[in-house]
Amino acid sequence: MREEPFPEAWLGYIEKNVGHYRYLSESEQATLRDDLRVLIAEKTWEGGGGLEVTDEMKVTIAAEASLLLLGLDHEYYPNVESIVVYPQDYTAPTKTRDASGVVDEYGSTRLGEAWDNGPVLISWADAQAGGVNPTDGHNVVLHEFAHKLDMRDGAADGVPKLDDDAQYDTWAEVMSAEYQDLVEQTEKGHKSLLDSYGATNAAEFFAVATECFFEKPVLMQEHHPRLYEVLKGFYHQDPASRMHAHHTEAEEEDR
Repeated sequence: MREEPFPEAWLGYIEKNVGHYRYLSESEQATLRDDLRVLIAEKTWEGGGGLEVTDEMKVTIAAEASLLLLGLDHEYYPNVESIVVYPQDYTAPTKTRDASGVVDEYGSTRLGEAWDNGPVLISWADAQAGGVNPTDGHNVVLHEFAHKLDMRDGAADGVPKLDDDAQYDTWAEVMSAEYQDLVEQTEKGHKSLLDSYGATNAAEFFAVATECFFEKPVLMQEHHPRLYEVLKGFYHQDPASRMHAHHTEAEEEDR
């Protein structure tokens, strides 16, 4: 598969829809292209809500998902067998049970979902919008595939599989403190660099922090340096340095 020339149309989809691609080195770009080909070939792609899944959708979503893998020792998301793409946000049936045991059923609007031992569901409209703008802090593909990395050790608890005990200790200390701070800021109605949805639970915090790490890395490094460092240690990537280098090159070209 990798020996074959990369389809020119696919490269066009990446350059059009995946803003992060321009920040990568040539070797990182090559790795991402290789990885996305495997994801497209090995995963089952399905359309939800009557959508016909196109190559553009597959390439865009697989490229974003591959961004998370660039520094990891990985097996191409072995806990993802299928990816279901909806045209836009969709309504999912949701059940809640109160303290007295009464069950309430209602529809909940979703941009995406990652099911434990199940598929990833993605809104194409939001995947494309999030991919085109790599600095707005929102990327549903990064969010949902971060959940899948979290689930690799069997639990969606905000603690992915780490390298060693020391990393687990640092992770627990920093992530817990940052999560509690976001909960407190959210309860007070204060704005934070991190999306308030991350205050839902530890798993959502990791997914939201991942979005911010890739989309607003310079600000995260400035305002949440310890959080930036633990995510840098996990992903083995330094997006803040990437963005600095990209902007420096752009400024030199403008001179």
